[in-house]
Amino acid sequence: MIELKYFDRSAFQQLIQWIDSPEFLLQWGGPQFEFPLDEEQLEVYLKGANTNESDSLIYSVFLDEPGELIGHISLGKIDRNHKSARVGKVLVGAEEVRGQGIGQKMIEEILKIAFDELDLHRVSLNVFDFNYAAISCYEKSGFTKEGLLKDARKVGHHYWSLWEMAILEHEWAERKSSR
Repeated sequence: MIELKYFDRSAFQQLIQWIDSPEFLLQWGGPQFEFPLDEEQLEVYLKGANTNESDSLIYSVFLDEPGELIGHISLGKIDRNHKSARVGKVLVGAEEVRGQGIGQKMIEEILKIAFDELDLHRVSLNVFDFNYAAISCYEKSGFTKEGLLKDARKVGHHYWSLWEMAILEHEWAERKSSR
């Protein structure tokens, strides 16, 4: 149903269009980006990624048929010594496919890469505590909440809290065997 392909310059403009506010940029990209998102920032983000030795694998997400670009996801902070990484930059950008389980399929595909290809032990992520749809998606994919990072990001005059979530290789293996 979906296919992950390495993110490249051909997807820059679509990603820029999807990120339409400072708050949404913070939710998607964290504090490393500034609004408005632009090609220069994406060049920096892409630099050194998507090689066998890099600590970051960045993907565009396409529908198998008709090959339409619908999202974005990354596996970052890949630590081959400690066998861990972090899922990030999760975005179902195409509004017409939201609510159809695409996010969960994206997470399952990135976990296949993490556990089955890279042989990692632990995959973690952060999600804002008010993003109930994302939290549900991650829990359905086997992630569990490990702790709440209270008031982790300042947005205007308010603070947003983040859930730290993770899944371990044996939990992934159990999920695969029960299907």
